[in-house]
Amino acid sequence: MTHLIAPVFILLSILITSNGISQNSINTIQKPENLIAVLDTIWQTEQTPLRKRDSLMNIYGAESKEYKKYQEVYEKNHIINEKKVTNILNKYGWPTKEIAGEQGNWTICNVIQHADNEIRIKLLPIMKQAVIDKKLAPRFLVRAEDRIATERGDLQLYGGQMKYYPETKSFNLWPVYDPVNIDKRRSEIGLDPIAKFLKQRFDFDWNLEEQIKRTLQFELEKEQKSE
Repeated sequence: MTHLIAPVFILLSILITSNGISQNSINTIQKPENLIAVLDTIWQTEQTPLRKRDSLMNIYGAESKEYKKYQEVYEKNHIINEKKVTNILNKYGWPTKEIAGEQGNWTICNVIQHADNEIRIKLLPIMKQAVIDKKLAPRFLVRAEDRIATERGDLQLYGGQMKYYPETKSFNLWPVYDPVNIDKRRSEIGLDPIAKFLKQRFDFDWNLEEQIKRTLQFELEKEQKSE
């Protein structure tokens, strides 16, 4: 037994750094499979409460206690996930598919989409560079740009953002800039027509005449507020 003490002690000294973290753990975090695992955990903790929340909303409504319960779970998880994603981007830049996995881009963009606008605006240049470097599809970038616009109270360009309106207790599309030409803008970056997207994503029917009226009303109200 006495002969084993020294080797064990040396081994522990090698593995444990001064702050108590395994040096081996620090080294392996950079392996692709570990980053994929981190992103998979982020995806699950971000999306699972959202799916449960939305399914309960369909049953009980967006103002129900059932809905609010999972909204709170999601919000707590998102704070953690936002920090993780920010750290990943600060450390690696925008990761390649080989490092982040097939789902990686979608996971990172999802967290950015759910972040505060200040965070989203700060990370937008990294997203733009990722598109230039062919690491990120343009559809992810414009989704973030639409979210930034709506958070600022501006018209969105591509129609990716819905909003819940308490006065009607229903969801509707956030008003769009130049609704007549929205499909032209969307096709230029490889997006499906707005009617197809809204039906598949939100089971929402696109009505051009209605959206033109909503955009005009939006612009009128914004102009009145600025006077």
